[in-house]
Amino acid sequence: MEAEQLEVLNFISQYPPFDDLPDEHLKNIAMNAEVAYFRQGSDILKFGDDIRDLYIVRSGAVEVYRRKGELYNRIDSGGLFGQMGLLMNNRVRMPVKAIEDTLVYCIPEQLFIALCDEFENFADFMELEDSARLRTAVSSQADGNDFTTAKARKILSRDPVTLPSTATIQEAAMLMAEENVTALLIVRSPDETTEDDDDQLLGILTDRDLCIRVLAQGIDTNLMVSEVMTTDVISLDYNAYVFEAMLTMLRYNTHHLPILKDKKPIGVIGMTDIVRYESQNSLLLVSTIYQQTSVDELKQVAGQVKDCFVRMVSEDANAHMIGRAMSVIGSSFKQRLAELAEQELGPAPIPYCLIAMGSMARDEQLIVTDQDNALILDNSYDEALHGEYFAQFAKFVCDGLAECGYEYCTGDIMATNPEWRKTRAEWEECFANWIDNPTPERLLNSNIFFDLLAVHGRLKWAEHLSSFVVRRAKKNNRFLAAMAYNAIRRTPPLGFFKDFVMEKDGRHRNSINLKRRGTAPMADLIRVHALAMGSRSQNSFERLDDINDAGILPKGRGMDLKDAMELIYMVRIRHQALDIENGEKPDNNIEPEHMSDFERRNLKAAFQILSSAQNYMKFRYQRSGK
Repeated sequence: MEAEQLEVLNFISQYPPFDDLPDEHLKNIAMNAEVAYFRQGSDILKFGDDIRDLYIVRSGAVEVYRRKGELYNRIDSGGLFGQMGLLMNNRVRMPVKAIEDTLVYCIPEQLFIALCDEFENFADFMELEDSARLRTAVSSQADGNDFTTAKARKILSRDPVTLPSTATIQEAAMLMAEENVTALLIVRSPDETTEDDDDQLLGILTDRDLCIRVLAQGIDTNLMVSEVMTTDVISLDYNAYVFEAMLTMLRYNTHHLPILKDKKPIGVIGMTDIVRYESQNSLLLVSTIYQQTSVDELKQVAGQVKDCFVRMVSEDANAHMIGRAMSVIGSSFKQRLAELAEQELGPAPIPYCLIAMGSMARDEQLIVTDQDNALILDNSYDEALHGEYFAQFAKFVCDGLAECGYEYCTGDIMATNPEWRKTRAEWEECFANWIDNPTPERLLNSNIFFDLLAVHGRLKWAEHLSSFVVRRAKKNNRFLAAMAYNAIRRTPPLGFFKDFVMEKDGRHRNSINLKRRGTAPMADLIRVHALAMGSRSQNSFERLDDINDAGILPKGRGMDLKDAMELIYMVRIRHQALDIENGEKPDNNIEPEHMSDFERRNLKAAFQILSSAQNYMKFRYQRSGK
């Protein structure tokens, strides 16, 4: 080979998809490639022109445009263009202009077609859309171990044993003995009605309940089972993973976990069903939290959270799993602090529910986070009688969270703010006002408060409040349109150019905040669709499943969004883990120079999918007025 051809060979062998080709084919490309030069500002390809070559940028830079003149991409050394024209009747679909003096290698059409025919990976790279390549990339990263991929429903050993709430305690004991089970699910009788008609599961009765609440107390066994059952039932959706079941059972110290599908029980997982999975140290941190007896002890345990986070990343857990684990760990700290607060201040004078909002409620919390929390108080609340207790309670919890590494919310969305200590009736009135009369501030609050999770106290109250939001928002098109408009205000960047983030107007930035420009607008967008179709899910991945089932998005778009969200989250997660390993304070800002080629290429595809989803939202939820 001549020196010029050898230079071509050495250059193309560094970049995909050529870096996977055998040496003899690389040599053939180098011997047949031609060199072309374009001055700055000159057109390389015009829309509709005939095209017979694939172009590789050797030096310089080019801009690729959509048909209507919108900037699509900026390509520098090693980048390709022209493949879509070759695959679509040899007509240029996307014009290209040199923005610097540019040298390109031109690979003849016949050689391009031959490589596509012979090498599947080469053809996929050229033929697949960004979304399809992203799906392949995400799936290749998602091969975890059985623990992180097994669904909880897969380890259900039998159908649930249920009993109407009107049955007697004796009938319950007889059924338990007959079916050889240690727990019964108590369900609503056909003649019972509730505000939430699809909520069948009313309680659970275990052998331990019979021992402690019936036999030890000498209770009449002819009483209805509803008198002694546990009503605040901890349960999981049938799409949950085994690791989520273990986290939940550790957090609530429960040995029976009902699994629900569409709020109907399909089985019960017992602790023995998941014992074989409990060797995962990262999850055992949850049980350790509940063993601590002071804030100082909790602070010591909090030092292990970063190690837990890094361990899960190294074990190839996916974004959903890591977000779930970090959220349960965070809510466990919050719950234990509430318990310690009651020990120090005495029992609460009235019933209450401590709730978490935002990413913790969505099971999407990562290692960089602050605290968003509030209190739901019983309707009997009297500020003069009870205000001082709950003010001290909130201060104890929020100060303790800060000690454990969960920073104070800069927007003061914490239970220490009297505005966020309301009765059940006041919360419903507040949420109704936000939905019926949306303003910028109320829309911002809706994005935070409408994802809520019960942490301690009357857990059902949070669920009822969430159901209220879903029912009210689904019927209000004006509110949904306002939420949609708000959700598309934060747009993703176009992609990357050299060591810069490239905005849609062509400007460059040194870094990108992947939360502000990626995961947050993704969660906002998905929330709007979820509210519109009445989804009861809170996690963004699970909401997308509901949205797909409802057919709200065009065919295939839901899966594209899920792949894009997984990719953006995992890049954010891996860089935070890397910061921790390097002894640096983790954050959400990532510099392109620190990204791998894989991350750059696939983040760009993920941003395109998010941008398209935002454009679709503009048309689906039209604003009828101010």
